[in-house]
Amino acid sequence: MKRILVIDDDDAVRESFIAALDYRDYVPQGAPSGLAGIESALTDRPDLVFLDLKMPGLSGVETLARLRIIYPVMPIYLVTGFYGEFLEPLKELRRCGTPFELARKPLTVAEIRTIADGVLTPGDGARAATRATTASNAPVSN
Repeated sequence: MKRILVIDDDDAVRESFIAALDYRDYVPQGAPSGLAGIESALTDRPDLVFLDLKMPGLSGVETLARLRIIYPVMPIYLVTGFYGEFLEPLKELRRCGTPFELARKPLTVAEIRTIADGVLTPGDGARAATRATTASNAPVSN
């Protein structure tokens, strides 16, 4: 069973991701804030994290930085509708070598599942995840 953590302050978005990921051998769980997400990750290491960028309290950028200290190579997809607002902090994270993927909201159920399958399924899954998010990802260049 693969654990997927969805960190998003918007209840509807978080529940939509959880519903989309409630299939196969995935165990999706939600956290309503960056701090709650970090606590959840410490309790039970996720295999994949979907992380909102714009949240009250700890932003997604701050949450990502803290999660990377705990789990340097855990797959994390930043999902946001506010890409431009976070461009500079994201560039700085890239310059520091912090790994993450970026996808723009809204994501369809098929896109969410393709990302999860690509990350969590060996073999062709990674190529499928790349195809699913290429059109919606915004490049973060140095």
